[in-house]
Amino acid sequence: MTPSADRAAAQTEVRTTSPDTAPLPTVDTAPLPAAELDAAGTADANQQPEGALRRFAQRVTTRFGAATVAFTVLVAIFGGLFSVLTPPFWGHDEITQFGRAYQVAHGGFGPQRIHDDRGVAYGGDVPSSITALMGYALKDYTTNPDEPDPMVGNPGGYERLASADVSDATEPVWFTNTAAYSPVPYVPAAIGIRLSELFGLDVGGLVLLTRLAGLLAYLTVVGFGLFALRAHRVQWLAFTIAVLPIAVFQAGTVTADTMTNALAIMVSALLVKALFRGERLGRVEVGALLAATILLPVSKPTYVLLALLIVLVPADRFGFTGPRRWIPLGFAAVGALVFALWMKIAAPTGDGMGLMRPSHQWHSVRPGDQLSGILGNPLEFVHVFGESIALRDQRWFSQFFGELGFAYIDVPAVSMLACLLALAVSLGIADRMNAATADFRRTLIVALTVAASVAMIYVTLYMSFTPVGYYIIDGVQGRYFVPLAIIALAVVLRWMPLRLTDVAGRTPKTGPAVTVIVASTVALIAAAAKYYTIVWG
Repeated sequence: MTPSADRAAAQTEVRTTSPDTAPLPTVDTAPLPAAELDAAGTADANQQPEGALRRFAQRVTTRFGAATVAFTVLVAIFGGLFSVLTPPFWGHDEITQFGRAYQVAHGGFGPQRIHDDRGVAYGGDVPSSITALMGYALKDYTTNPDEPDPMVGNPGGYERLASADVSDATEPVWFTNTAAYSPVPYVPAAIGIRLSELFGLDVGGLVLLTRLAGLLAYLTVVGFGLFALRAHRVQWLAFTIAVLPIAVFQAGTVTADTMTNALAIMVSALLVKALFRGERLGRVEVGALLAATILLPVSKPTYVLLALLIVLVPADRFGFTGPRRWIPLGFAAVGALVFALWMKIAAPTGDGMGLMRPSHQWHSVRPGDQLSGILGNPLEFVHVFGESIALRDQRWFSQFFGELGFAYIDVPAVSMLACLLALAVSLGIADRMNAATADFRRTLIVALTVAASVAMIYVTLYMSFTPVGYYIIDGVQGRYFVPLAIIALAVVLRWMPLRLTDVAGRTPKTGPAVTVIVASTVALIAAAAKYYTIVWG
């Protein structure tokens, strides 16, 4: 018998022995005693809700995609958990991120210069009751006791300051580093702040609602990207990146990275569908991708090139013909123009970035001098870049999975191993990328764009955070590479024919998906458990 015949026979056997088509057993039609009738009726009633729940879950999974449903459940649970577990303002730069969000919420869209005896500074006014909690948190996470004592010195201090009313009195807060960001990535947090003020929440409630607003935005934007891939196995690759512990942690705190990561993941998902899988996008998907082409470049400048990859997608995959085929190019041009305009607006903030460093380095961060050095002596920059990789690449690797906030807690080894397993499986079962839909030239351009985006991360931090003459490029963190991961791995999939198959040469469906979900869940559980243990004890 041929292999195809074997498979046909096996499928026939499965169909003829499935519960839905198997012959009904002979039933004794004699009436049951009353007691047995009651018991049988009760058992049937107890089974009905379970069956209905299962059917509902199957319908939801079929409609929205398994990866979308799993993402929504995991991020809602663990993002909400990190929102509650993380002490106020212990997220990545959360003091300065919140300050910028508060400024945007009250109409402050551009950088605002403030007085600072140390030098050039930007910031804005924040209620005094909130700055009191900021100061307490800053002192707490910078003066941690040694192990095994918990990092939080006095939980009661947070409870007291968080329960205070939001004061009318304000005072200036320094946030030069985040004043350089446009208002776009702070819109969800700003909405959360305004809602909390409308509801009259106390300080703790305001911080929590601001975090949850960002989490909801992450769920919505990334969920839409996964929904677009619901018919493709590559959805599990996007899922794995979207639920990395670092991404979920940031989604549960106040930071511009929440919206930046969400937009980058959505753009990557839509580019994979249109460019690498060769499918036509729906109307809503087209609208989302065009909008993100403008929004992502001003969310974080280092990802501008990712958004501009829209120009590689053939017009027919947008459904555009005739003069309308130039619409994507027009949006890319607008995105590049808006990016350039905001960079000009934010440029003066670079003169104040040195104040983030130790006092003896306050005036050593000079973007103009660094740029002159790169142009005048590029070999020296290449040398510094090489030194940075040699000395810091292992930190960037672990940070890609998670260095959680300003507690600087690395996720445990089991989390990293679980994430690597999920990545290996999701890559192994991904769809084969067609050479006809993503030819060598387009794939090469995407690969070069990813490389250029990585270079922009290093150059940006070299100019805006690294002291002149410093031995490495300082400030690089592994989490900055998360927004580029999906599109970078799509290039690998296009050029790597290796896939996971079963004994019949087919790519299995259910088993690998379950493995990816379980591994990602284990990674998040281990990360949350370690974070809670170290921070709270």
